[in-house]
Amino acid sequence: MSGLESLGDLRGKRVLVRSDLNVPLAGTTITDDGRIRASVPTIRALADAGARVIVTAHLGRPKGAPDPAYSLAPVAARLGELLGQPVAFATDTVGESAEATVAALTDGQVAVLENVRFNEGETSKDDAVRGAFADQLAALADAFVSDGFGVVHRKQASVYDVAQRLPSAMGGLVAKEVDVLRRLTVDPARPYVVVLGGSKVSDKLGVIDNLLGKADRLLIGGGMVFTFLAAQGHEVGKSLLEADQIETCRGYLERAAATGVELLLPTDIVVDTEFPSADRDPQPEVVPASAIPADSLGLDIGPASAAAFAAALADAQTVFWNGPMGVFETPAFADGTRAIAQALTAVPGLSVVGGGDSAAAVRTLGFDETAFGHISTGGGASLEFLEGKELPGIGVLEQSA
Repeated sequence: MSGLESLGDLRGKRVLVRSDLNVPLAGTTITDDGRIRASVPTIRALADAGARVIVTAHLGRPKGAPDPAYSLAPVAARLGELLGQPVAFATDTVGESAEATVAALTDGQVAVLENVRFNEGETSKDDAVRGAFADQLAALADAFVSDGFGVVHRKQASVYDVAQRLPSAMGGLVAKEVDVLRRLTVDPARPYVVVLGGSKVSDKLGVIDNLLGKADRLLIGGGMVFTFLAAQGHEVGKSLLEADQIETCRGYLERAAATGVELLLPTDIVVDTEFPSADRDPQPEVVPASAIPADSLGLDIGPASAAAFAAALADAQTVFWNGPMGVFETPAFADGTRAIAQALTAVPGLSVVGGGDSAAAVRTLGFDETAFGHISTGGGASLEFLEGKELPGIGVLEQSA
């Protein structure tokens, strides 16, 4: 797999960079710029090498047509602030504005193209439609750099097809992500502890299945825990439950017991009678995990579970954490997630926060990001990597190397 150096002398070359700039917005205000900051080193390295840098990215899930709510204009402005230089913005992705914006670039300058998902060819399942759009993107550049780890598990035009049409290289962010995740899958230092949370078991089936054969301990929290508790025969009240996955979870519990993997579930749960909302103060109550009241729903792991989980992390040499322990956005239900994050800052070995809501929680709860070994920028991509799947955006770079 090739790094930027494989592209040779970049002075005067137009380099298309696929970054991950999919940040949360409140109107036009960026509420978490972590992904933009993560994209800066590769963009800066290319600009410093004299390249004419063309950044392409998506934001949200527009339906293949322009939608002002998902414009990358605020992101381009923030990128300029972080780079300390003006960043040009094209109001389309492959049309007149893009062509004129790219033509106006001089060596070391940077432009951002409008949201790549405003074009139906980006996400089309039809290879010909996607390929035609990739042809238009490739025509803007002399070389391609893949640096959006959050999208490398997608077979999309700006991730996969463009790499087949231009000399291509892996950006620093993607290279670091792949290196760290390989350390989790190839001979990890032990004890190896995996912490999984988030809302649905069904989102994590593949990763649980794969990691049951690799991890020493598996700690389960978040909304997905209630399907495991149901598999143990417990009532879960109004908690999130995937009834069609109860048998699967029962199978995981049996497999863990048979293979000596320590699978920890919470022993206490923080419940309320309603999901948090703006028009009602939370009324949290701690109950045993085996006695959730019929009129209540679980919204966090309890204090005893948080302490047990932290203890299970204390001697870990390798940790992967994906998914919050509760509804961390509401302070009354944030203590479990905070306890996991706090425990990870003291882990003696490699601690990896697996993107998505886990990364957002670390920032929302005020932790210093440098206290963690690695914070992934791609939740879905990191999970698929740990499932053992080939990621199309990585595979295509390996083929072209």
